[in-house]
Amino acid sequence: MSKLAAFGGTAVVPRDRRHVDWPLVEDEDRKAVIDALDGARLVSNSDGANPVSTLEEHWARKFGFDHCVAVSTGTAALSLALAALGVGPGDEVIVPALSFIATGLAPVHQMAVPVFADVDPVTFNLDPDDVERRITARTAAIIPVHLHGAPADLDRIVDIARRHGLAVLEDAAQAPGATHRGRPVGGIGDAGAFSLQVTKNIPTCGEGGLFVTGNAELAESVRRGRQFGEVIERGRERDYVSYGLGWNHKMNAIQAAFTDAQLTRFDDYERARQRNVTEFLARLAALPGLRVPAALPDTTHAWHILRFRFDPAAFGLDAVRPEALRSTLRRLLRAEGVPMSQYQLMPLPEQKVFVDRVGFGGGYPWAVTGEPAAGAGYPAARAVIADSLTLQKRHLNPGSGGLLRLYADAFEKVWANADMVATLAAAAS
Repeated sequence: MSKLAAFGGTAVVPRDRRHVDWPLVEDEDRKAVIDALDGARLVSNSDGANPVSTLEEHWARKFGFDHCVAVSTGTAALSLALAALGVGPGDEVIVPALSFIATGLAPVHQMAVPVFADVDPVTFNLDPDDVERRITARTAAIIPVHLHGAPADLDRIVDIARRHGLAVLEDAAQAPGATHRGRPVGGIGDAGAFSLQVTKNIPTCGEGGLFVTGNAELAESVRRGRQFGEVIERGRERDYVSYGLGWNHKMNAIQAAFTDAQLTRFDDYERARQRNVTEFLARLAALPGLRVPAALPDTTHAWHILRFRFDPAAFGLDAVRPEALRSTLRRLLRAEGVPMSQYQLMPLPEQKVFVDRVGFGGGYPWAVTGEPAAGAGYPAARAVIADSLTLQKRHLNPGSGGLLRLYADAFEKVWANADMVATLAAAAS
């Protein structure tokens, strides 16, 4: 049995193997950015084709969406989508209790109240049964998140929404390329939002987002919303008239050109990622007490983030808090060179912005609906946070197969020292 690196042994992953580039910036990316600079069409409202409109066209064609609108961030895509769907003051929007903060903030930006539903303990996505329990007369929309790249249970969520007359806005920020029953996520509900933030599977050189829909009127509403409420049409001189409430949520040409170049390599990258990640997870699935990420049947997981759950009972630690085992494994695996992180520290409804409910002042938007204070009704989300760790970004590099094999070696080494793991976790509990 090899001595653990945390106690003086040799780490499985050598230090010179620990840095992994993402995104990969190739010559074609640099050329695309230079061409955009030389093209003098640096904003989305420039007349005629420009890098932003080209990205919109290519993204829609690539994934099979009828309409695509590029915006400044994935968060802006969510907020603009809710505005286009007519969500506003007095409305409630059901969102998962486990997600990135933007999912919960987007309704608040529209003066609507986020209502948090619990998640499935395997996919980490919205639990449809809990969604239905939380529907009220004020509910206007549901935002299922395809968390970490795993498609949510859209069959059931869309069915619930249709029966109750609710809009479905897919938060697909982490899931470009993921599919549900052969259909691309983002295009199954009424609308979808993607993020192009630099850490995403298809990145830009900074921040960016995309709105997609099959509804031409929604697409036009988002186009107006991103540009001060103005109507911008090819061949029509700008009149600087705001025809409705709008913001300045435009994407610039450089960001669009960079993503468009990345998009051309997505298929090759995705094939490599699917091969690398599935081989990695197959090895780890054999370890007792370790639950590897999974997707619903007949779906394609995009593997943006890999979340692993740990079972104290498998280590003979029935009386030990899951947090103690999680912290112990994080320490031991990081010492071996595996950069495990906790990521979310609390369920979304426990974020200070939602607990304090300052909002726009005076308790708005919560003061409009009288929605009660968040309770403890999120057992699955709490359990996932308590007993899991994540692996991020390194596996997105298509050449990471060898590194993931070293990571698997490190997991196996730590599990071979299960008695030590148990001793340390018990002492930390």
